[in-house]
Amino acid sequence: MAIVEESALHSPFYLKPRKRGNKMDLSHTRYEIENGVARITLHRPDIMNAVTETMRNELIETFSEADRDDAVRVIVVTGAGKAFCAGADLSSGGSAFDYSENHGRGSSISEHRDGGGQISLAIFRCRKPVIAAINGHAVGVGITITLPMDIRIAAEDARIGFVFTRRGVVPEACSSWFLLRIVGIAKAAELVYTGRVFRAVEEASSGLFNCVVPREKVLSKATEIATEIAENTSPVSVALSKALLWHGLTEDDPQSVHLIDSRCFCWAGQQRDAYEGIQSFLDRRPPKFTMSASTDMPDFYPWWK
Repeated sequence: MAIVEESALHSPFYLKPRKRGNKMDLSHTRYEIENGVARITLHRPDIMNAVTETMRNELIETFSEADRDDAVRVIVVTGAGKAFCAGADLSSGGSAFDYSENHGRGSSISEHRDGGGQISLAIFRCRKPVIAAINGHAVGVGITITLPMDIRIAAEDARIGFVFTRRGVVPEACSSWFLLRIVGIAKAAELVYTGRVFRAVEEASSGLFNCVVPREKVLSKATEIATEIAENTSPVSVALSKALLWHGLTEDDPQSVHLIDSRCFCWAGQQRDAYEGIQSFLDRRPPKFTMSASTDMPDFYPWWK
């Protein structure tokens, strides 16, 4: 039986999953779209959805595919079975995270690129809102890959842990950037330095989760929020708003944010979605937005580059 626990698999490169026609050939994940909501399911329920190299590759590709697909408005990520993701498979023993030449993986320290970080960056680059439906235990990479997701819904009894210091390694998946921005430096330090495992309900007020609900309501709550976004909002407005929120975290002061806010608002007000949004409000009817995040973003996007 595989031993599963906590950190990301690491590799400087990844391969895209094969495709059959327009359908991705997925083995460790599932991908489906309904009513504008894409659901990505980590699908290794027999070993609590432990992250593998294959799963990593599939996640990177599915997030890229969802970003390109105008039929997708929102993404929900969940786990098959009783767990969300129990981390990495540690069945290889103490050398599980040794990527030196003598273990045949050929990755020097300077060249190495963390696999969990590759997943997190794919999520961060995605223009669509991403909602984590944490239906069960999420430990190590199982929790760190949810940090670049925009909204986290967790089961009350889910066991959560940033356990890296208890395994002699360090936080990965860009979590030292995301976690302190989500919960603040003091709480991030507590969770990381202790490496303790806790029930989600114990940190319901920490800011780590948007909602903590009974396990059977996690997916329905995530889908409810996703549907609200998909049915009522402009895809371009949401994509720009997501960029403003995340990249606003790196600006030096409100004045610099004011400049880009002003630029985005001025541009958006000239677009057909703004006309439709206002007119539908005046007509008291649902809006019919027609602009696409894949083709209709402003020419100054992405401004942070």
